[in-house]
Amino acid sequence: MSQRQPAEIGDTIENIDTPALIVDLDAFEHNLDKMAAIAAAAGVRLRPHAKTHKSPTIAHMQIRRGAVGVCCQKVSEAEVMVLNGVADVLVSNQIVGARKLRRLAALARRARIGVCVDNAANVADLGAAATEAGVKLDVLIEVNVMQARCGVAPGSATAELAAVIGRTAGLHFRGLHAYHGKAQHYAGFAERAAAIAEAVEQIRDTLGLIRAQGQDCEIVTGSGTGTFEFEAASGVFNELQVGSYVFMDASYGRILDRGGAPIDVFEQSLFVLATIMSLPAENRMVCDAGLKALSVDSGLPLVVDNEGVEYLAASDEHGSLRLDRTNRSFSLGDKLRLIPGHCDPTVNLYDWFVCVRRGRVEEIWPISARGMLV
Repeated sequence: MSQRQPAEIGDTIENIDTPALIVDLDAFEHNLDKMAAIAAAAGVRLRPHAKTHKSPTIAHMQIRRGAVGVCCQKVSEAEVMVLNGVADVLVSNQIVGARKLRRLAALARRARIGVCVDNAANVADLGAAATEAGVKLDVLIEVNVMQARCGVAPGSATAELAAVIGRTAGLHFRGLHAYHGKAQHYAGFAERAAAIAEAVEQIRDTLGLIRAQGQDCEIVTGSGTGTFEFEAASGVFNELQVGSYVFMDASYGRILDRGGAPIDVFEQSLFVLATIMSLPAENRMVCDAGLKALSVDSGLPLVVDNEGVEYLAASDEHGSLRLDRTNRSFSLGDKLRLIPGHCDPTVNLYDWFVCVRRGRVEEIWPISARGMLV
């Protein structure tokens, strides 16, 4: 059973039940428009990552602004997108196991489906599933560009795997997936630029080897909200997999631009709305948003519009706050907006986006792919 809707259309923010996931529509739409314009100006494809928002509603808003489709990380996420009319999905992850492979291949009867690989045995299994289903799957090789997670080493190992894909029935070698996730959160501009420059050279050399063996490489995809400007200008990457730009979070708020200031290309549009539920001491209060309301893997949330109020600690259902200095007195029932440390896993805790414009609820969107893990 999904969570009860925390608001009704037309409600003021004060009437929203909490904890609730709030989207500021003005900032959100600015972010959508800004990234679409950046990709168009650079001449690169935009394939936003749906693992951030888990919402076909948002996916279609991105596609209407020029995105070629979306990325997902799980077959179940892809199923939600395809069943809701998204016609081009890349599962930017390795999919292993006969049951999952059958589900993935079945989706290719309804949409264009791509998937990443880094292992020849997985290639064989994908080919068998696609052949059994009577479909063609697009396959991209995940290249390890210093992410040190999944991926084949750049160079000859990638070229050899491309050749294996090229001769496997049911599969179409589409290109390379090269995501340097760690670089997204390097604070310094020069540090991020250097990391992506190294990745670009590794991919450039790898492309040469693949093309020398007579294979086309249509797509080089990757990037993220922290580094998209470097991949877009590289002349090697031709597709951007940005995700968090639609919402932003406290972690992305800590990365810096060329001049050493926090980046301001995108606006914070996602907030957790919380209610003050206890005032146990003059310098301490407690809100109703704890670990089950927001993710703290990338740090504690920030409190918006209340200087001197700091979110100190989270337990299951409580957020402890310290009042160092403030001109405001708080009462039970007061609302606070929190910027989560990491937007993606925070979104996965909710069933609804409560979409607000100028202080009133304008829309409520289901988070249809929430909890899709398999």
